[in-house]
Amino acid sequence: MLKTALVLTLLVGYAAGPAPVRAEEVDLELVLAADGSGSIDDDELALQRRGYADAIVSEEVLDAVEAGLIGKIAIAYVEWGGPTSQHVIVDWHVVSDLASAKVFAEKVTTRPRAAYGYNSISAAIDFSVYLIENNAYDGLKAVIDVSGDGPNIGGRPVQAARDDAVAKGITINGLVIQRPGGMVRRVNGEPLSTHYERDVIGGPGAFVVVADETTSFPEAVRRKMVLEIAAADPLTPSVVMVD
Repeated sequence: MLKTALVLTLLVGYAAGPAPVRAEEVDLELVLAADGSGSIDDDELALQRRGYADAIVSEEVLDAVEAGLIGKIAIAYVEWGGPTSQHVIVDWHVVSDLASAKVFAEKVTTRPRAAYGYNSISAAIDFSVYLIENNAYDGLKAVIDVSGDGPNIGGRPVQAARDDAVAKGITINGLVIQRPGGMVRRVNGEPLSTHYERDVIGGPGAFVVVADETTSFPEAVRRKMVLEIAAADPLTPSVVMVD
């Protein structure tokens, strides 16, 4: 009888399989989807990466992380180009303090360039959604942070990608890059920031930050990440000019 009971217990355990692994809880799942397209030269790519690296180790960003309910966030860094060019530069990494932030920053600044082609923001959003849905984390919120210096060009309509992401509970924020001394990019006669505000961002509290001749890229990134991590206002989509 004892032997029979033992066999039945083993069979039940085998049929049930291993217990599912619980996702790690974090305050935020954040995909930093940075423009690595043909319009971004190597110096500009390095500037972007350094901006994100400096932001994640800054006191303002770390204070926002530590003030969260859980006190940690999960970040992935992606660079994107054309419709078939989306690349994970730094895979999901948990940041909870300065030491873990420094590890992420070092990876961002040292990995090789991979993206090619031109400006498929929609493909970048779709790829980022996939990363969020298939990671090992359970965030109180999920954000895709799209930065770029041009409009959506290739792939499916960006509004469709945005709407699909928002329907899954993901917020999309934007960082518009207007190079100091360069030509201001426009879409159908409108500023690029208007295109981002109307067609790219979405979800609760979605916003656009503009980095231009009045605002350094590192400062724009730092301000944006604090807003995302702290879930600060604005509560409705708007354009944020960083002083």
